[in-house]
This record gives sequence, C-alpha cells and structure tokens, in this order.
Amino acid sequence: MSLKAVLFDFNGVIIKDEPIHLQLIDEILLQENMQPQKLQERQICLGRSDRTCFQDLLKNRGRVVTEEYLSQLLNRKAQAYVSKIAQLEKLPLYSGIEDLIFQVRSQSLKLGLVSGALRQEIDLVLERAKLTEYFQIIVAGDDINTSKPQPEGYLLAVERLNQVYPDLNLQSHECLAIEDTPAGIQAAKRAQMQVVGVANTYPFHIMQRQANWTVDYLIDLELERVQEVYLQKDLKSDVAESEKK
Repeated sequence: MSLKAVLFDFNGVIIKDEPIHLQLIDEILLQENMQPQKLQERQICLGRSDRTCFQDLLKNRGRVVTEEYLSQLLNRKAQAYVSKIAQLEKLPLYSGIEDLIFQVRSQSLKLGLVSGALRQEIDLVLERAKLTEYFQIIVAGDDINTSKPQPEGYLLAVERLNQVYPDLNLQSHECLAIEDTPAGIQAAKRAQMQVVGVANTYPFHIMQRQANWTVDYLIDLELERVQEVYLQKDLKSDVAESEKK
C-alpha cells in the first residue's frame, strides 16, 4: 500500500475561519427571528457542511425546511463570508500549509481538497492565498449530497483524481487525509483512508484518540515518516502474499 495522494480539509486546516462561520450563522438565525446556536450546536456544526448545519438548526427551532428556504440562507451566508474575507487585510491561514504542500509535491504525490464549504468560498481563499494552482482536485459542499462524517466527499475525490490522472489507478487506502475535527476523521476513515489529525480546532488528546497520526501544528508533520509507514505495510503485504504461495 503506497501513498499516492494527500487530501486536505479546508476550514480549520488551511484557514482559521471557524469563528467567522459560527458568527455568520448566528447572525442569519437572529435575522430570521431565531435563537443563536447553543454551545452543543456549535460543536456539532464544526466539521460539517453549512447545508447540514442549517438543516439541523432550523429543525431544532421548529422551522419548515424547504429546499428554496435553505438555499436562500446558504446563499446569504456565502455572500456574507465572501464580504467578510474581502475586508481582511491578511487571511488567517494556518502556519505550515505552504511547507506541507512543498513536502507533498517534492514526493510527487497528488493533492486534493475535500470540504463541506461552498466552492465560491474555497476559490476566494485559495486565490487570495495564491494556492489555487496546487489544488487541481476540489470537492466542495456543492458537489455532494451528504456531509462529513459521511465518506461521500472523499470517495468523490478519489474518483476525480483517477479521471484527471487515468494512469494513477488510485485506491482510497492509498490516500492520506488531513483533518481537524472528529467528523472529518470519521469521514476519511469510512472511505478507508488513514488520517492526520491536526489540533487546530479540538485538543490534541481528542484528535489522538481517532486519527492515525496527530500533530499540534501542520509544520510538525513529517511526511517522509508517514510515507515510510505506508511502505512498511507494502512490504508486510508482499511477505504475506509470498507465504501463501
């Protein structure tokens, strides 16, 4: 089992914007004459798509959730996010992201991004951060019907990587996901991927319980050591196969 691709989450891994999202959601709830999020609801929304988050919040407040109403709220929230990001002189990017991208590219691994965020939000940040060219494969919240912890986004990323690189013959277990929430870790693992948990959003000990590797900061991740683990599993698999013969 060799490592062929690294798939990044977006919110909480590339950009520190979770507080912005939570604030904008609360503002929309108040505009709609509803109570803002409770602490437990805020925790549940972390790592999940805006669509799923709003669906649950509206149901909890007794609102009828039609597709038209939901789309309207999502569009308002996306526009508010774009406006908020545009006002920032400097994007709140996590340190180490460029170094990790360099590590990935230096090992000739493919790069992808899997997020519940809307595509326009992702594109805006990547463009401003001058990272667009590195992420040829992006699976956004617009592309999928379910949210993390469901594996749909990661499985779609594998499919799209194989479409762009037909000779890659990529399998899910040959991907490494980088996540910052339990929901994200569960999604990647359900897609049969190994996961690096970065303690940006949740404490280290919580991430450590669920991820295959855990780091405090992206800059702490030594991709070569992770690659060695994949290669060792390859060798063990080869030995097992030869013993069967």
